[in-house]
Amino acid sequence: MIEGIFGIDKEIDGKPVKLMYVETWDGLYTAVGLRIPEGKSPFPLVLFAYGNGGGGMTWIEDAYQNKAYTINKFVEAGYASAWIRYRSEVELGYNNGGPLIRDTRQGGDLFNRSPLEYEDEISVVEQLKSLAVIDPEKVGLVGMSHGGEMALKIISEYHGLKAVVASEPAAHEYLCLNPDKTAFINEETQLRNIEEMEMFELEKVLQRIDLRIAEKRISEISTPSFIMGRNGDHLQGIFMAVFDLLKQSGKDSEWKTYNHDLHGFLFPEKNSNGEYQVDKIQVEAIEDTLIFMDRHLKYRD
Repeated sequence: MIEGIFGIDKEIDGKPVKLMYVETWDGLYTAVGLRIPEGKSPFPLVLFAYGNGGGGMTWIEDAYQNKAYTINKFVEAGYASAWIRYRSEVELGYNNGGPLIRDTRQGGDLFNRSPLEYEDEISVVEQLKSLAVIDPEKVGLVGMSHGGEMALKIISEYHGLKAVVASEPAAHEYLCLNPDKTAFINEETQLRNIEEMEMFELEKVLQRIDLRIAEKRISEISTPSFIMGRNGDHLQGIFMAVFDLLKQSGKDSEWKTYNHDLHGFLFPEKNSNGEYQVDKIQVEAIEDTLIFMDRHLKYRD
């Protein structure tokens, strides 16, 4: 056991996984599943974040059982790799909560608000860097959908990652987007329903974001990024806007869009027969992600 981390070794789908609970900033613990490659340590590390939070260790174990194709490819390539979880998303918590201020009172922590899910990810990064088998100077992050938006939030204020991939980043809050009538308020909860929000076009998105706030956030980024779009996605305009603003700001960023029907195509899943269904577009996207990480983590020359 390392301070702030405890867990067990378990075999899932024939692969060894270290199931761990990692301490976050407010003293609560979040679930992580780490795979270590064969060979001599320390290893470069890539973390994987998929969608909204919650689910805990049950989510981690299911991910290794049913959607570990991509993470297994990274382990085979010599990367330590981890599925990570975090607390549930708070509607507009990033925009309304403001920066997290950490102080002390009576010898304990005092915060101006509860940490958010992307801040849990920063906690996990810092904790895993403390492991002897990890090279703390070679850590990257792959985030999909809300996980992609979280990656952008992270690198706007944290500079301990060498590279991030934001695949289909649902970055409406990060860009401070004012939705049109395709989004609406759920009368029962009074929270926004944006599941069918239509933001296909770049120009439409650029006209509806708070450009001053979006540019300020992006101006703080120093981490290289790879933004992945998906042809036909109803949020493709948001994906394109993220990259457009990154390039306009002179950031080290790459863009590629893929013609695939599946949201989350970067992480192939098993079918009803328990076999991974992987097509050539997914193979291409996974290889593109590996090449990007190789280049920025200076691994596998």
